[in-house]
Amino acid sequence: MAEPARGLPGQARSPVVDVHTHVVPKGWPDLGAACGGSDWPWLRIDSERAAMIMVGETEFRPVGAECWDAPTRLADMDADGVDVQVVSPTPVFFSYDRPADQAVKVARIFNDLTLAVTEAGGERLVPFCQVPLQDPDAACAELDRCLANGHVGVEIGNHVGDRDLDDEGVVSFLQHCARVGAPVFVHPWDMPGGPRLDRWMARWLTGMPAETHLSVLALILGGVFDRVPPSLRICFAHGGGSFPFWLGRAENAWHRRGDLVRGASTAPPSSYLDRFSVDSVVFATPALRLLVETMGEDRVLVGSDYPYPLGERPVGQVVHQADFLTAEQRDKLLSGNARRFLYG
Repeated sequence: MAEPARGLPGQARSPVVDVHTHVVPKGWPDLGAACGGSDWPWLRIDSERAAMIMVGETEFRPVGAECWDAPTRLADMDADGVDVQVVSPTPVFFSYDRPADQAVKVARIFNDLTLAVTEAGGERLVPFCQVPLQDPDAACAELDRCLANGHVGVEIGNHVGDRDLDDEGVVSFLQHCARVGAPVFVHPWDMPGGPRLDRWMARWLTGMPAETHLSVLALILGGVFDRVPPSLRICFAHGGGSFPFWLGRAENAWHRRGDLVRGASTAPPSSYLDRFSVDSVVFATPALRLLVETMGEDRVLVGSDYPYPLGERPVGQVVHQADFLTAEQRDKLLSGNARRFLYG
């Protein structure tokens, strides 16, 4: 396959690591029979290369072979010039609203199936696991099992019901991730619905950025970064949501209404920007410029949300086309920062 045209004219090819992609394995068992309970997700097979994720009797999302077939993923990676993908769960399978024993079983099923997908891609497909985050002890145990089996890190949802990332149980899990050196990718999920949000995919277009913003604030204002070691490697999806754009508002509120805003934090929000990373799924050069200027060139990593239609294709396009980046900065965003996130 011919090398795709990428970057600026005359620019040499740089390695690309995509930290934000998802998997939907095929062949999982009947989850009601395997885990207990009802209304579980299941896969309606429509053809050899097309299926529909169902939740009970409701259609959730159409998916294709790129979700479960390693050769299809690798061909798309070659077409986009991607060297390595981090392969994470699709959030609909998190099961945080289930009893912990059921969530443990479903996590084990999908984590083992994910390894079967990524093993076919060799070192180009890097598996992240899911954990039953509603039970911190069970979450730590499943993470340890997965790390021993070949997973490199973990993807978590940005909240467990009404418990955000400053919840004591979640904090204990993050502390464990820091101890064992597991990178954490935070993905928004389970966005509120309603008449104003159930049209135009508004839950994805407005709810996801807001959810991510809120959970970044939870780590800062909830004092989590003051309690979790700096060795924790944590990255937020979708450019950190609306947080980078509204950092100034949070900063102003921290100083002017500290009686309400400061929470358990010991320093202004801007003091914590070196404690987390964000991916580059912002689609436009001005947005990427704001992201780099706000977070710093060492804290932005290429992500795509592959293979879903709201993701970026070709992967890394906004980084390749950003003429404000130096060659050194572009290399950091394309792979250097990701490798540090993954392996320290």
